[in-house]
Amino acid sequence: MTNPTSLQDHFAHCIQVLGGVTAASRRLGIDERAIRRFVNGEKPISSRLMRDTAEALRALITEATDAEQGIASSLEAAEDD
Repeated sequence: MTNPTSLQDHFAHCIQVLGGVTAASRRLGIDERAIRRFVNGEKPISSRLMRDTAEALRALITEATDAEQGIASSLEAAEDD
């Protein structure tokens, strides 16, 4: 989903980027059932939930960047050998 059309669609996309319902549940500290209810439109998505989701995505970006830099350093070291 590259261009979500609603807050619900956008939230669902963010949950997928976080690694799915189970991973998002751990990162957000929210029960999996509650996340499914937000995604399905059974519960309203608050601005606080979206802020928390944005914070979790920023943390994921940091983790991914660190992992990528570790790979790049390992590859550079291997090429020097």
